[in-house]
Amino acid sequence: MRNYKNIMALLILITAIALVGCSSELKNVQTQSGANTYGAENISQANAEVQKVEVYHFHGTAQCYSCKTVGAYAEETVNLFYQDEIRSGKIVFQSINYDLPENKELATKYGVGGSSLWIGVYDSQGFHPEQNTDVWLKINNKDDYLLYLKSVIDKRLAGDFS
Repeated sequence: MRNYKNIMALLILITAIALVGCSSELKNVQTQSGANTYGAENISQANAEVQKVEVYHFHGTAQCYSCKTVGAYAEETVNLFYQDEIRSGKIVFQSINYDLPENKELATKYGVGGSSLWIGVYDSQGFHPEQNTDVWLKINNKDDYLLYLKSVIDKRLAGDFS
């Protein structure tokens, strides 16, 4: 019984440390009005001709398990499903440390406030950044994450921002 209590106390401690380490992500997710952040202009841009899609995993220098997983699964999704688009330059994936001075301009362009996954679409009507917070809820099921993000990217490639 004592061993069980020690294990439970350790699990609670690990969970608390993970939550503190990911506080910026959790705060960011909790402060969103919806699951994803869309600019008002994005909603009216359905089916505009898309030239390029950027999938960026923004993170700090220190990353928790969840931060690393969001980035790793996003990279795997892009590499698995979009080889032709990567070769042509239509899709770009990058993991970007927003703590580094050389990445400040890009982080500002996207409005990054913490570890996050952003999809930037360049279409005939301009640039449309979107933070996707649903991916944080899917990191415990890799297949679900990959298929979900693929469906989002497919829509953006088609000019669909719904």
